[in-house]
Amino acid sequence: MAFRIITADERLSAAENKTSLAIFGPPGVGKTTLLKTLPAEETVCLDLEAGMKSVQDWRGDSIPVRSFTDFRDLAVLIGGHDPAQHPKSWYGAEYHAWLQQQYLGTGIEDFLARKRIVFVDSITDLTRQAMAYARQQPEAFSERTGKPDVRGAYGLLGREVIQALKHLQHARGKTVIFVGVLEKVTDEFGTATWQPQMEGTKAGRELPGIVDQVVSMQLFGRDAKGEWTLDETSAERRLVCRSGNPWGLPAKDRSGRLDVTEPPDLGALIAKIDGRAPAQTAIPS
Repeated sequence: MAFRIITADERLSAAENKTSLAIFGPPGVGKTTLLKTLPAEETVCLDLEAGMKSVQDWRGDSIPVRSFTDFRDLAVLIGGHDPAQHPKSWYGAEYHAWLQQQYLGTGIEDFLARKRIVFVDSITDLTRQAMAYARQQPEAFSERTGKPDVRGAYGLLGREVIQALKHLQHARGKTVIFVGVLEKVTDEFGTATWQPQMEGTKAGRELPGIVDQVVSMQLFGRDAKGEWTLDETSAERRLVCRSGNPWGLPAKDRSGRLDVTEPPDLGALIAKIDGRAPAQTAIPS
């Protein structure tokens, strides 16, 4: 293969300067409404949970996704084929060409090519759809008895979801935002931790290593000193962007440009990550 050298100027150009984010928050915190902070004409929402009711007035486009195979096809149409895969595999050159032929004349490829931001709502529902798909595949049945093999299904689920997410993450010129549910888990000792809600463990374990940024969306109030404090009864939302934060929320900032918490504005957040926004005063944490 021919190697392609990307210069510093190219890397900072619109085509290369892209970001991948995973945003987790409890149900009802307003994750989907973050769409309203993104440029509508440049954004497409892949709607896996039929959850667009809260953003009826958003002027952007969405695509309902009812099955994992549909999501996988969209990932291939957005990201093209993967040269590392066998040509006949789901992400290979032959399958990509077949998909292009299937959708010839529909305008879907041109539509997706015009969208700079892909908003996946939600990755929690994606894993559920992937589990429904995995349970129907040969790997989900014992070769010896023919009975369902739960371990085989979960193994396939993890592989399929991670491959789909990686394929989207590699799509040139696309900022990809994965949204998911954050749940509080309390162990037998009464210790509470916040964890992404997903089917299986592989996707949740590997996702932070795939994306550039991990962000938790939560409700906050102010303490007597005026500093942010986690308050599930409050109405003020914040994005927690750094690991090692005082609340133990999942977060990672690969850019090194974000404060511990940021306002719930994805457009401003992405601009700051890309270095296109002026430095802001540090927010108390």
